[in-house]
Amino acid sequence: MMASFWPSPTALAEDPVVANLMNSTSKIVFSNTLQKADWNNTRLVSGDADQEIKKLKEQSGKVMIIFGSGSLVSSLMRLGLIDEYRLIVNPVVLGSGRPLFTGLKERLQLKLLNALTFKSGNVLLSYQPVEREIK
Repeated sequence: MMASFWPSPTALAEDPVVANLMNSTSKIVFSNTLQKADWNNTRLVSGDADQEIKKLKEQSGKVMIIFGSGSLVSSLMRLGLIDEYRLIVNPVVLGSGRPLFTGLKERLQLKLLNALTFKSGNVLLSYQPVEREIK
């Protein structure tokens, strides 16, 4: 979905700064079903995402961000591989849907780092796992 939107003329016209950032940033797609990833600066990884993330975290470099994969996030949460959670609360109550995190056997306590309210009413909440505080 993102690969079809951000390179499009609509995205480039609506928000050229974000579109150019999304199109130029290095990306990894974790999938066991895709055969190729055509989006600019995109690498496809199939198989063990956990091991790939562990390797990436050992390298120096920039921050990694996960967009739109609850199952990947849940998997990495169980292994303690996530240093910070940024959640956007949208002020719409749907009445049903999927849980944000699934398959967790233990409680994960989070410490609020920051809260940012947007004009739209959305709120960006930044948390860090308590046992993994970044100093």
